[in-house]
Amino acid sequence: MDIIEILKQDYQQFPKNQTYSLYSETVYFKDPMTEFQGCDRYRQMIGFMSTWFKQIKMDLHDIRRIDNTIETRWTLNWTTPLPWQPRIAISGRSELQLNPEGKIISHIDYWDISRLDVLKQHFKPQVSGKNR
Repeated sequence: MDIIEILKQDYQQFPKNQTYSLYSETVYFKDPMTEFQGCDRYRQMIGFMSTWFKQIKMDLHDIRRIDNTIETRWTLNWTTPLPWQPRIAISGRSELQLNPEGKIISHIDYWDISRLDVLKQHFKPQVSGKNR
């Protein structure tokens, strides 16, 4: 199975059963909230999400490979464990850089909304279990 097919499966079952072997041990990760280096740290971040947040769902809208770059478009949703159970949604894109061996050496996420807008979703009134 090629890397695109494996990533499609990973997105579908996110955050469970991720294929960490696709990543270099020294992978660089960055998103609007955090920045670090190392596959172990990446694994810890995914573990934190799966422990803390509920009903995590990653919808993959597009994935394509151009030379040594894989670009994805997605929407990530989860329920935050606050008493009013807000449902959070972040749409964005990722750029994954591959080394000559085909391992991911850089994973950079770009969000379509600001960190403040993500925070605001935690306090937005819910209608029928969904954000307005």
